[in-house]
Amino acid sequence: MASALEDPALERYFKGHKAAITSVDFSPNGKQLATASWDTFLMLWNCKPQARAFRYVGHKDVVTSVQFSPLGNLLASASRDRTVRLWIPDKRGKSSEFKAHTAPVRSVDFSADGQFLATASEDKSIKVWNMYRQRFLYSLYRHTHWVRCAKFSPDGRLIVSCSEDKTIKIWDTTNKQCVNNFSDSVGFANFVDFNPNGTCIASAGSDHTVKIWDIRVNKLLQHYQVHSGGVNCVSFHPSGNYLITASSDGTLKILDLLEGRLIYTLQGHTGPVFTVSFSKGGELFSSGGADMQVLLWRTNFDDLNCKDMMKRNLKRLHFDASPHLVDIYPRTPHPHEGKIETVEINPKLEVIDLQNSSPPVVDVLSFDSTTTTDTTTVRTLADKSEEISGYFLNPSLLSSECSPTSLKKKTEDMSDLPSESQRSIPLAVTDALEHIMEQLSVLTQTVSILEQRLTLTEDKLKDCLENQQRLFNVIQQKS
Repeated sequence: MASALEDPALERYFKGHKAAITSVDFSPNGKQLATASWDTFLMLWNCKPQARAFRYVGHKDVVTSVQFSPLGNLLASASRDRTVRLWIPDKRGKSSEFKAHTAPVRSVDFSADGQFLATASEDKSIKVWNMYRQRFLYSLYRHTHWVRCAKFSPDGRLIVSCSEDKTIKIWDTTNKQCVNNFSDSVGFANFVDFNPNGTCIASAGSDHTVKIWDIRVNKLLQHYQVHSGGVNCVSFHPSGNYLITASSDGTLKILDLLEGRLIYTLQGHTGPVFTVSFSKGGELFSSGGADMQVLLWRTNFDDLNCKDMMKRNLKRLHFDASPHLVDIYPRTPHPHEGKIETVEINPKLEVIDLQNSSPPVVDVLSFDSTTTTDTTTVRTLADKSEEISGYFLNPSLLSSECSPTSLKKKTEDMSDLPSESQRSIPLAVTDALEHIMEQLSVLTQTVSILEQRLTLTEDKLKDCLENQQRLFNVIQQKS
């Protein structure tokens, strides 16, 4: 067993949110941490001591999810205000708002190449967006209840989603079809994600369980019952060998997937823990919950080069390949029996010289550059649309003449633009624009509802045709 010096340790904690923490995510370089909260704000923390934090103001309701883009040049957030926002994670905090969902949005997830964004909502749909064009692409409808979470596979070919309809669905992003379905009779999954090589998925259950499924052979590999409350979130270590879980029982637990057992129980939060996430290299992880604190932990696991890991996983053609011995944890299904001793860590029992938990906070008011709906993009600064659009482009997709350096110069020039309040736009024009935006929002909702009804009609028609065929076969057999 590992000695105390090698055990995961609480390194730092951050205070600044005024309500429960719903989501945490590390920047790709591990130097910053983004958090979302019930207080309607996003916060960007710097892992360096004494550095100031930024509070992004823009959402009008609970922020449910936050994620950095793979290059770290964007932050995506989802909210109960039915919108998704893209933020520039700097001191200006410019943002772009996406409106397409007709109910609260529960999760956001970038594809590994940064070209697409998947959003999951209580309108029972998953929507996929093009990040290069900032446009809505398509919806996935098959869930019959609120969708809690949607995640891309490492190679971007699949999306996994979980819903309160007690199903987990696997979608093919090429033909937009549901290709696999896992159902549970007891509870529903609050959260679901792929392991780093994309061969398995882990689900965090409302029934207190954590399950690992192999998606190639449709088999439940592991079933852990280590929590005494609902499991709200899971995060894979980049090696794929460990899984950390966050639960309403107030604890974090680390599972060794190779041995199929619980190895650590971490007690640092007061009250339910809603979110947890490893850094991209796996040397740190962060957690947040109802106690409004963000805890930063250091692991005792091997540090990994996340770029090498991503390259390896992107090249993997897992969906058609036969399972490899190393991919299956363990070799047979392994329900956790709790017979082996585990290490319990409670930092509150020790005297720890933690760094300043309340760094100076700078409020950043959102300047909305674009508002995107299913079919329409409205520019707030028509004459500067190219510069603004360019500011949000993924640098890996840009041509040489639109390099990050030239973008930086453009955005610095943009910072001198007059603010909303300073612009001399007649009140009548402002009112007319607001009215047009409201009408567009209504149209978007109508299209979304019609799309859903069309899908249901197609399903019913399919059932009718199948029944008709069965009746025809029965009549033929009798005659």
